[in-house]
Amino acid sequence: MKSNQTLKILFWHRKSKADLKGHAPIICRISIDGKDTEFSTGQKVHINNWDIELKKVIRSQNAKKINAELNRISSVLEVNFTVLKTKYEFISPSMLKNSYRNVPIESKGKIKSHNPNNIPSLLELVDFHIKEFERLVEKALRSKETLKQWKATKKKIAEFLKEKLKIDDIDLSAIEYSFAQKFYNYLILERSPLLKDAAAMKQIKNLKQILNIAEANQWLLKNPIEKFKCGSEDPEIIPLEISDVEKIWRKKLTIDRLIKVRDAFIFQCFTGFAYQDIYNLSKDHIIYVGSDKEKWLVKERGKTKVTEMVPVLPIVDELILKYENAAYCKIYNRLVPINSNFRYNSYLKELSDLCGIGRPLNSHLARHTFADMMLNVLQFPLEDVSKMLGHKNIRTTQRYARIKKSRIGKKMNEAKSIMFDDRGKLKRFSH
Repeated sequence: MKSNQTLKILFWHRKSKADLKGHAPIICRISIDGKDTEFSTGQKVHINNWDIELKKVIRSQNAKKINAELNRISSVLEVNFTVLKTKYEFISPSMLKNSYRNVPIESKGKIKSHNPNNIPSLLELVDFHIKEFERLVEKALRSKETLKQWKATKKKIAEFLKEKLKIDDIDLSAIEYSFAQKFYNYLILERSPLLKDAAAMKQIKNLKQILNIAEANQWLLKNPIEKFKCGSEDPEIIPLEISDVEKIWRKKLTIDRLIKVRDAFIFQCFTGFAYQDIYNLSKDHIIYVGSDKEKWLVKERGKTKVTEMVPVLPIVDELILKYENAAYCKIYNRLVPINSNFRYNSYLKELSDLCGIGRPLNSHLARHTFADMMLNVLQFPLEDVSKMLGHKNIRTTQRYARIKKSRIGKKMNEAKSIMFDDRGKLKRFSH
């Protein structure tokens, strides 16, 4: 499936939206075969500093910075367009804009509702949701892993009803606000094995979502647990330092299974792919971009269905070449050999001990390490890191990659050279 469409990108100055100081937003227009859409670049410039012919900022203190951002937007759009052309016969400007914004490319429609006169019980409603979710999984619109989580939620609700309330099921009309608190207490205080706070809150969120379906179908006038707060502090995951990553990479290993696990972990550290996505990576996910045929890894995330795209760094290319002719990779069309999730994480703990890291390794830690290296070591903008991670929302990326003091210090030194002279005196700026 390949599109032969042509992309044009135009930046223009919306002077009609100028503020009191004369600064107006710069707009990006995406045109594909005569159809177009627009979005704000997030940049503003004075109406006297925009060159209509060159489509660039001129005679402005921030001209270089703003023009660099416009070039970045243009490049990212071109990369996204190249990727979409390999997957779709027809690409609309809105599809490209959605891809750029890290949101699902196409709308998926709504789930059909039951007959409102036939009100299901709680477990029947959960079954209904699971069956609808299964249909979405069959069409590759949702993840199999998420489906497993919904089935696990059903199991926990059924356990709670039987063990705590001594009933097999419950009518939706009998569910009160206290139901959520009792369910939560059961999960963290009485169930075997006990759940941690964050895991228990996730189950309450799932229950709340189920009851929202009941409200939407008018089987309930109002979700009885809607106001139950599911806030739980996200445990901060401290990424590995680049020195730790190097130590793991250079460690001399003699056991084949640990060598493969080490290589897979390093692959994750330099691509940011989650376990589910690296497990399914194949040569089909390698895309060549631009006139230089730069190699990129591009894949739709199994969890969010948002496309993540990462340039192939030399260390990643080395690993791809290393396993190019490996029997497992040839048979299953994989880039690198990956164990089951359980074995992979078990072997990573063993690898940590051998390398003297001093803390357990796991596949998710590699993803956080990638985010940290891209932001704080290689100095990528947060927006680019978000795109590489395939996040829907940049707030998620902010939880992954926290800006370190070293990055702030470097930026501040750059700022000092712009604002102050060699003696530390404030420079003169013309009005």
